[in-house]
Amino acid sequence: MSLAVIPAQATATTAAVPAVVGAHTAVPLVTGERVTYANLDHAASAPCLAAVRDAVDELLPYYASVHRGAGFASQVCTKVYEQARDVVRRFVGAHASDVVVFTRNSTDALNLLARSVPRGTSVVTFDTDHHAALLPWRGPRVTRIATPDTPQGAIGALAEALRNTLEGARLVVLTGASNVTGELWPVRELAAVARRFGARIVLDAAQLAPHRPVDIQQLDVDYVVLSAHKLYAPYGSGALVGRADWLHQAEPYLVGGGATKHVVDWGDHLGVGWAPAPERHEAGSPNVVGVHAFASACQAITQHGWDAVIAHEAELFARLRAGLKAIPGVRELSIFGAGQDRVGVVSFTVDGQDPGLLAAALSAEYGIGVRDGAFCAHIATRRLLGQAGSDSDRALRVSLGLGTNAEHVDRVLLALRELVEHGPGWKYEIVDGRWAPVNDPRPLPPFINA
Repeated sequence: MSLAVIPAQATATTAAVPAVVGAHTAVPLVTGERVTYANLDHAASAPCLAAVRDAVDELLPYYASVHRGAGFASQVCTKVYEQARDVVRRFVGAHASDVVVFTRNSTDALNLLARSVPRGTSVVTFDTDHHAALLPWRGPRVTRIATPDTPQGAIGALAEALRNTLEGARLVVLTGASNVTGELWPVRELAAVARRFGARIVLDAAQLAPHRPVDIQQLDVDYVVLSAHKLYAPYGSGALVGRADWLHQAEPYLVGGGATKHVVDWGDHLGVGWAPAPERHEAGSPNVVGVHAFASACQAITQHGWDAVIAHEAELFARLRAGLKAIPGVRELSIFGAGQDRVGVVSFTVDGQDPGLLAAALSAEYGIGVRDGAFCAHIATRRLLGQAGSDSDRALRVSLGLGTNAEHVDRVLLALRELVEHGPGWKYEIVDGRWAPVNDPRPLPPFINA
């Protein structure tokens, strides 16, 4: 039987987690068949929860301006927007005094914080971070630690880096879970080191929050950043949650309506009184639909319970890693070693195989979505590829979540083995830098062609 027509299945754990939109979406193959889509690219963007779609549908009839409208619909949207702050604050275990600034995503949130740190702040990062956490911090007072190959090594390296920083404010940038390998970082232990040196900590939880609970107080960090699109909520929202003082004192991230208390024309210049955070950094009409979707996702996951979410993923991830180990030539990438605890993300190479070609064939011939490349973490990916004996600058990444079931995992394992043993069944060519089927016959959905 063709791998393309393996029927979708559900396991006991799959049925126990919140439903996602598109779970039964059929996609075309180059062979002319159609198959239920296997989305194994949750680490890039997770599918929308059905509960989130329903919450957005409830709001849309009331869609209107936020904060400055006198109409009933505007009052509803304002209430929804401000309630979302409390939902997100609770979701990350923030203090009552912490502010929640809504942003476009975690990249936006980290750039906002980078603009808000006091002048002369020393910043310490690890060089294997995602570009969103790495690139906003550049300059003479930034220390980039070459990530050691053990958690204990990372803890010692952070202490050494902080010991050598200049006097003044200090900020440590930490990652909760690697978007390349899925490995969990020892956040609490690293935060304890930072505290010994009087440093603040910002946690990039974009990859961690969809898989494990995040608690600012338990982890003892000062700021957390999140991306809604990784947390099963579409519409381009994110958040910076944390201590208010730096955000109150900083220049507004954007200037315009909503960020001001008053504006006065003094003739030769404008006199502006800025609002405190969070409004100070949220100029312009906000993304009320995105924020509502974000908060609804947080509520849906919390109400369902983390035990079910974690158990669902753990069962499928163990199945995936065991199957990959049995495929000849597969080399799994790892920062801290194969035994380090992980969320459902694994990147790997296959001896003699081009990751881009494998990804294209998995899509075109098997209806499977994965990611190939350096995953916006070029330093990490290239270093780990070198350690795995690869001369490529790209890997293949499979990532799981609430939209994954056992059939998806079995399908990608069977497909990879078939591609390794027999090669693709279709011809492929490089188009705009990426592999694509020659004369790709797959039709796009009608709404795109309209």
